[in-house]
Amino acid sequence: MTIQDGDGIRRPLASIPGPEARYPPPVAKPRAFRRDPDALFAARKPAKKVPFDFVLAELEELGPVTRPMFGCHAVYVDDKIVFILRDKGDRLDDGVWVATTREHHAALRRDLPSLRSVTLLAGGSVTGWQLLPAESDDFEESALFACELVKRRDVRIGKVPGARRSRTKR
Repeated sequence: MTIQDGDGIRRPLASIPGPEARYPPPVAKPRAFRRDPDALFAARKPAKKVPFDFVLAELEELGPVTRPMFGCHAVYVDDKIVFILRDKGDRLDDGVWVATTREHHAALRRDLPSLRSVTLLAGGSVTGWQLLPAESDDFEESALFACELVKRRDVRIGKVPGARRSRTKR
């Protein structure tokens, strides 16, 4: 038996490729497993406990918001990031990271003597982030004083995060 193809040429039916030649063979979908209907509404794994929660309690009147950041908890007041709370237990930089700028380091160190640079960032060089180390003797007192500065809207603490850049191919 012959059939006329799209070019007007008559060919044997067996030489015309069928849909199976033009399309890849279907792939078998993996079989769905049955879920336990009770597990559908099961609670998610509990969120990590926020370390140094006394900081949030002290800032409660300002309505702080926490968001995960770098495996830690970033603390925002209004539109500014003010602290990062870090307690990984295995590193040197556990404590309260204070969002500031280099120009305010000296003035903040006068008020918070245990304040130092965060060593994890920028290969240990000076960045805008400063640390109130959890292992310092006056840690809670210093952290509470830093909270007091935030409540007073001290310009030395807090940064408005820049707009997120979309990832583009280079």
